[in-house]
Amino acid sequence: MGQEIERKFLVDVARWRPAGAGVAFRQGYLSSHPERTVRVRLEGDAGKLTIKGKTSGVSRLELEYAIPRADAEQLLALCERPLIEKVRHTEEHAGKTWEIDVFGGENEGLVVAELELASEDEPFERPPWALEEVSHDPRYYNASLVRAPYRTWRT
Repeated sequence: MGQEIERKFLVDVARWRPAGAGVAFRQGYLSSHPERTVRVRLEGDAGKLTIKGKTSGVSRLELEYAIPRADAEQLLALCERPLIEKVRHTEEHAGKTWEIDVFGGENEGLVVAELELASEDEPFERPPWALEEVSHDPRYYNASLVRAPYRTWRT
């Protein structure tokens, strides 16, 4: 079984600029129940099916499988709306790979950085553009952004 240990941070867009074009993602949820999610994703041209368990702290069960692009497209048509649209950028900082997601569509304006770790207490250095940690705020889970898109939030 796979285990995902992930920390999430808001990004200071005044201090971070993408180094390249990034990879376009389109993803949807066949199930976005808090106990489990079933996600379909097109990551560039690659299709993926992912099953995730309930988050405990910053960890959760994660199983991911490659699927044909055509299957991913058909499954995306069955998913809850709106689909999640984002461009993912990767950046190295202090020996760690950070994934920075720039959301579009209904979640336009949201920019979140994620860092996957080997353990919950693994030390890391936060880049200067990584602001408030939102790992424990379920509003920032991609599955939650389907039910309550960022553009509908009141600031």
